[in-house]
Formats: sequence, structure tokens, C-alpha cells
Amino acid sequence: MRAILALLTLMAFPALATEAPDQEAARAAIVRQQESFRRDDAAGAYAQAAPAIQRMFDTPERFIGMVRDGYAPVYRNRRFDFDRAEDLPDGSFAQSVRIQDQDGTDWVALYTLAREPDGSWRITGCQLRKAAGIAA
Repeated sequence: MRAILALLTLMAFPALATEAPDQEAARAAIVRQQESFRRDDAAGAYAQAAPAIQRMFDTPERFIGMVRDGYAPVYRNRRFDFDRAEDLPDGSFAQSVRIQDQDGTDWVALYTLAREPDGSWRITGCQLRKAAGIAA
């Protein structure tokens, strides 16, 4: 009976269904990077960046310094919640994240990720903007 109730619930509310494995894996890369930022673990955060991003910053310390200076709401925040996600036609993935920074300002971060040859997902970019309704 519980199985039937669960199935009916998922049919009525498809958003409650489990995400696709690729989406779960891509989100896990974002979570690992976010946890690394919280611990000031430059190497851990850098490891989640795609090779092209790593080449741009050469070292984990330069990478985390760039994030700390240019993406403060991503680096330190009060709230970090996944929002909409989209599989892109080229096989990559886009994930929107709602963030509240340390000062209480709301932001939206749009992450893009690509699958590496080994099957792992790595972050290829992050666009950050204040959430709608917030003066720039």
C-alpha cells in the first residue's frame, strides 16, 4: 500500500521525483566545492573546477583568492539552495543556486558543468548576480 501511495504522490508531484543521476553527480561537484570553501580548502575547491579553469589560475591558492575577492557570496554565505537545473544540448549542465550572503543580500549563481572523460562532473563557470528585486 505504501508503494502505491508513493507512486501516486510522485505522479501527482513530479518535482518530488529523484533527480537524474547526471544531475545528482553535477550537483555533488558544486556541494563539494562549497564545502571546500567553508573549510578554506583551496585544493578541494580547485579540484572541482574544470581543467580550463585550473589552467587560468595555475594554483589552488590563486583560484580560491579569485573566488574570495570576486565571488564573496559564493565563498561565504548564510544560505546556499539549489534552484532550477537544465541539461544543455551540448551535454553540459546548468544549475541555478539561490544564495544569501553574510550581509543578508540575496544572489543567484548560475553554475555550468561539463562531464570529463573519466565521467566526473567539473565546474566550467559561475555567473553571479543579485537576485531580482534587489537594487544593483
